Amino acid sequence: MLEDRDRIFKNLYNDYGWQIESSIKIGDWKDTKEICTKGKEWIINEIKTSELRGRGGAGFPTGLKLSFTPKEQGTKSHYLIINADESEPGTCKDRDILRFEPQKLIEGCLITSYAIGAHTSYIYIRGEFFREGERLQQAIDQAYEKNFIGKNACGTGWDLDIYLHYGAGAYICGEETALLESLEGKRGQPRSKPPFPALVGLYGCPTIVNNVETIAVIPTILRRGAKWFASLGRSKNTGTKIFCITGNVNNPCNVEEEMGVPLKELIEKHAGGVIGGWNNLLAVIPGGSSMPLLPKSVCDTLRMDFDYLVNQKSGLGTAAIVVINKDQDIIKCIARIAKFYKHESCGQCTPCREGTGWLWRMLERLAKGEGTLKEIDLLFDVTKQIEGHTICAFGEASAWPVQGLLRHFRKEIERRNSSNPLVGRTDVKIPYLIDQHLLEKENA
Repeated sequence: MLEDRDRIFKNLYNDYGWQIESSIKIGDWKDTKEICTKGKEWIINEIKTSELRGRGGAGFPTGLKLSFTPKEQGTKSHYLIINADESEPGTCKDRDILRFEPQKLIEGCLITSYAIGAHTSYIYIRGEFFREGERLQQAIDQAYEKNFIGKNACGTGWDLDIYLHYGAGAYICGEETALLESLEGKRGQPRSKPPFPALVGLYGCPTIVNNVETIAVIPTILRRGAKWFASLGRSKNTGTKIFCITGNVNNPCNVEEEMGVPLKELIEKHAGGVIGGWNNLLAVIPGGSSMPLLPKSVCDTLRMDFDYLVNQKSGLGTAAIVVINKDQDIIKCIARIAKFYKHESCGQCTPCREGTGWLWRMLERLAKGEGTLKEIDLLFDVTKQIEGHTICAFGEASAWPVQGLLRHFRKEIERRNSSNPLVGRTDVKIPYLIDQHLLEKENA
């Protein structure tokens, strides 16, 4: 279990108050000027040494990402964009950072902006986070009043302005290039890459887009040293992480723990255990709704870090743990997730626009016991036609939950649909559109 002295987010439960004076008392804005005077290269190299990986879902090495921006400041401005469009179902960590630890984010914006040569930073916040946006704007105003940001921010000689921008609630705007399109006033649809935002981003200028938690931990890493951060967890899976624990647990919560912490420890010690006891556990989605679920047999010994979960054919994602116990209908749960992705597809790529609807309709039929064994194979085939065939990772996000269901609960799907009179018939051709009236017409 993580020692209190190693916690970065000391006010995650608002024990000390969110105002800037309280933040300073618990260590924020300490030695910020001295950190910046060590130079841009030192800052980026320290972040690289810490092995910090992005906390927004993809887990890309943060120091490497920052190093992609041009070192020479040309005629084009550089921008730092904070992705606060927390829209992954099950995820609620950034929301609490904005509510209770806003100065960590603002200080992180200053240091990171200085490192990449940006004088302007935008925080793109989810439109539904209206109260959190109000709180964050107050925190930004307080930082301006103390000259921590603005002209000659914190006495560093660097000018930085931070602007808050509200989104309109589209899930796809959590994808960095769709976020940039939205920020420019266009429809929130992903861009093809390359070019990558680090070279051609906001308004065609070099831009770094990072998650709230990723930027918020940077000041503490630089104050305490990269080796300290790297000593937590294991190689390439270092540091601490905020885990969101929701679903069928007695005490849903956010908790900061060391990377690689056992899943069972998180659920039992911090979330009050599974409703009905550990033996009543059916499955866990370990990283937000887009990650493949894992059955109890895997969860007994599961460790929560990027590489361990990849080896289990899932992913850490945003570290949003959704606990599903045996009181739930697992097929209906995944069908509900499929409906969400059908609704949130931007429609730009045909495999995603059409395929997400197929996944949802097929799962609804299978959940009701109205499907056939051939449809189960067809369902997997549709996920493969979406996965890897879209501009952004939304295709994978919609396909992976279904693949996880088929990988671990195929027998349950077969059992539920075994009473269908079409089961075993080899002369029945299942149409790709899978609509009920079409299937009945096919067999009339």
